[in-house]
Amino acid sequence: MRIEVDIEDDGRFIAEVPAIPGALVYGDTADDAIRKVESLVLRILADRIDSGEDSKELEEVFTVSA
Repeated sequence: MRIEVDIEDDGRFIAEVPAIPGALVYGDTADDAIRKVESLVLRILADRIDSGEDSKELEEVFTVSA
């Protein structure tokens, strides 16, 4: 999944995964924002698994061999 990173006017970094609604975080550095958004995306995907939701993003993470 693609992460987009930008810097705000106030100096904070913002990281977002456009493919996952709500996966947007701020950090003090670009690396901090990237770590935070990766962690958030993992939590979002785990919630989807727990609730039985279908998610095309999960197909990028896991494959099941036949």
